[in-house]
Order: sequence, then structure tokens, then C-alpha cells
Amino acid sequence: MAQEFVIEAFPRGEQGRGASRRLRREERKIPAIVYGGNKEPQTISIWHNELKKALENEAFFSHILTLELDGKKESVILKDLQRHPYKPLLTHADFLRVDKDHEIHVNVPLHFINEDKAPAIKLQGGVSLHQMNEVEIICLPQDLPEFIEVDMATVEMDQVVHLSDLVLPKGVRVAALLQGEDHDQPVVAIHKPRGAKTDEAEEGEGEEGEDKE
Repeated sequence: MAQEFVIEAFPRGEQGRGASRRLRREERKIPAIVYGGNKEPQTISIWHNELKKALENEAFFSHILTLELDGKKESVILKDLQRHPYKPLLTHADFLRVDKDHEIHVNVPLHFINEDKAPAIKLQGGVSLHQMNEVEIICLPQDLPEFIEVDMATVEMDQVVHLSDLVLPKGVRVAALLQGEDHDQPVVAIHKPRGAKTDEAEEGEGEEGEDKE
């Protein structure tokens, strides 16, 4: 059964920094906005602690969310989130309305699997170096994956996995690749730990020197 996230929202009248501070301090809510679709943007407020708890689940960032406002439900995705610069507090959230007939741009996490089974790591002492942990994709809401797997089982030593190498679910495209081959960025690679090759070379030279003596 697909996971469902429901966010309780409230209309917000007063605007400005003072109103936002009172909202956070007195009502334990944060200001937010929902926009997109064929409707005007609407300022809202949501419970701070409920949103903070939901954010602990990685899936929240790549799921279609249900926003409940004035007894009505809307399908949205989280587009932006602002945090306090040094306190563990959320300060603002942006939600984008979605519908089944229009594609959305969403960042989804990458899950690297079978790293412990890759011969380059297990047998050759290589180390997996992640260049990115999420990727921006384009798809219809019903095709939105919770994450994209990167199978490391057959990745060889010094091989670089690029965006174009990702195995994508049906109906999903990588946004960067639509801009051309120059945007085919590296995702992950397996390399020897820094200094390992130098150490091996020095050992080899030492053995050759001993043979000459």
C-alpha cells in the first residue's frame, strides 16, 4: 500500500515579518504558500512540529502530499523549505499544486545498492565515491518514484556512473539530460583509496631493487 502524507493547513491573513514571528511563537505554526495549477497562490500556515516530524521520513520529499485546507483536499508536492540558520526550526514552506495531466519537476533521492557485492570494492579494495545523493526528474504525478536505485554490483574499478547510466522507471526523465550531453554529470565512481596506488608502486620498486642486489 502506497504511503500517504496528509498536511493540515489553515488560511493565513496577516502578512509580514511581525505576523510570521507571532505565528511561530504563539501558535507553533509556520507560514507557507501553496501555488500552481489554475488557482491563485494562497498563503497558509501549518503546524511546525507535524511538518518537522514528517520530514524525518525521506519519502516525504518525493511523494504527492495531501493538503487539507478549509475542508478541501489538494494534491501538492513540497517545492521549497526554509530553516532557521542555527536553530533546529523550520521557518517557511512552499507547496506546488499538481494534477495528473501535467508533468512535475521533483528531486528524488538516489539509493546505492549492492556496494558490498561489487568486486571492485569487495575484492580489490576500492571505495565508492558518491558525487550526488539526489537527482531532479520530470514525470507525471502518478509516475513519481520514491527513489531511484543505483546498482553498484557490476561497477568496475575507476568506472564512473553518469546520469545517462541510471535505470529509470517508465515515464521518468532526468531533467539535466534534456539540456544536452554536456550535462551528463557523474553520479558515483569506485576508486582506490587515496595513496593506495602510490604505496603499491613503492612496494613494487622496492622488490625490484632487492632483486638487483
